[in-house]
Amino acid sequence: MSAAISLDGKIATRMGDSKLSSKKDQIRLHKLRSKVDAILIGKNTINVDDPLLTVRYVKGKNPVRIILDSQGSISVNSKILQTCNTVPTIIVVSKKINKLNINKLQKFSVEIITSGTNSINLKSLMTHLTKRKIKTILVEGGGTINWEFIKNNLFDEIIITVAPFLIGGTDAISFVQGKGFDKILKSPRLRLNAIKRLENYLVLHYTKV
Repeated sequence: MSAAISLDGKIATRMGDSKLSSKKDQIRLHKLRSKVDAILIGKNTINVDDPLLTVRYVKGKNPVRIILDSQGSISVNSKILQTCNTVPTIIVVSKKINKLNINKLQKFSVEIITSGTNSINLKSLMTHLTKRKIKTILVEGGGTINWEFIKNNLFDEIIITVAPFLIGGTDAISFVQGKGFDKILKSPRLRLNAIKRLENYLVLHYTKV
């Protein structure tokens, strides 16, 4: 899991502004992207940021892009769908997707994976991706996706860039949203493996104990 956060733990303002990374940190992130099999985000990140999820700034292959979109509501004008001819792309949907959205997705060069009934079943999806030889996944999700991976214990490492900003606001998006744990004891135990300073930024690398 990877994210840039403000000092107060936010990944975006209440208006969705998430430009927290410095140029050096973006280069570091793109190096990381070039070493994984796939990048995974949810539809909310597409709606807010409309990212490409490709490797730029450094040389390296583009990983497979995996989009969690239970209802298949991704915009046809999104950069993901507009570039799926050149970058391998998987759209993960649930069984509740309607025919209109299925037909829309089938017009693009994307692979559609159904996992889950009313919402996406992450554990089932991870098993399926492992069988597909997709073994290293970089989760660049928003707070909701991050919570689902943490809640289901489906992560091994967390790389956090702490940016020198204070955002505040109850409506600003935190690194982990969702319901959250009711007791500290339920939180996964993490070990700090490395600290790297990038000028005013700190990159913290944790692994799960």
